[in-house]
Amino acid sequence: MLTLIFDIGKTNKKYFLFDEDFNVVLQSETSFPEIYDDDKFLCDDIDLITQWLIDTYNFITSKYNISKINFSTYGASFVHLDKNNLPITPLYNYLKPLPKNTEDELLNHFENKLDFSLQTSSPFLGMLNSGLQLYWLKNSKSSIYSQIKTSLHFPQYCSFLFTKKLFSEFTSIGCHTGLWDYSKKDYHHWVKDEDIDKKLAPIVESTHIIRNKHTEIGVGIHDSSAALLPYLYGSGEKFVLLSTGTWSICLNPFNDEKLTEFELKNDCLNFMQPNGNPVKASRLFLGNEHQ
Repeated sequence: MLTLIFDIGKTNKKYFLFDEDFNVVLQSETSFPEIYDDDKFLCDDIDLITQWLIDTYNFITSKYNISKINFSTYGASFVHLDKNNLPITPLYNYLKPLPKNTEDELLNHFENKLDFSLQTSSPFLGMLNSGLQLYWLKNSKSSIYSQIKTSLHFPQYCSFLFTKKLFSEFTSIGCHTGLWDYSKKDYHHWVKDEDIDKKLAPIVESTHIIRNKHTEIGVGIHDSSAALLPYLYGSGEKFVLLSTGTWSICLNPFNDEKLTEFELKNDCLNFMQPNGNPVKASRLFLGNEHQ
């Protein structure tokens, strides 16, 4: 029986078909043209990606017996669903500027940006703090926000397409969203004060499986966190992982010290392991350097 993995990056969208010994049976890589969102800012085409996922699944299952499916995607992105569980907004680009008035209003919940960073274990990154995307929608596009029933992190939306189950999961919540209070291991009080947590699906661990007939479907995972797992499960020694891509990220799952002001000012942050434990990380926007 074979395992189908979708790996969706900002630039390339891929799938891999593995046999039981993790040999690649089939693989493909493609890219899609970006479209403009409702503010004329470029973003990924969620309808095109959705159709690609479904078409690929139908093609693969017409030729192979699939026993397992899972999804790895870039983070800092939400798919907002209406009451019919259909996307109601574009897949907003995490490089989209956050309006200054939204930033100022959000920071009313904190003493300053550093206070935000210390409490959420992330630098203040604008739309890259994907929780701020929800706050921006609530305050700038309230008519759309009021129609959102559930906001799914991108990996969990991909899983939802095949399971029709709505979940949040730890690695997506933990990737510099600004949503999580690492000291309390819960959504931050600003999220609850704004009732944004009511738009979010129940939390499960990244290892959560949904059984659909004869297929086990994973709940999806944040791509940088996914890169860490083979080493966590397969290595008996401590290590630091260097993960390259659009963002080059250094992940240290064995450093449990709290982030310092110095580290936060130098673009360090916490990611989250599948069980909810923190992973200290530093990052460099190396894809920008290549461009």
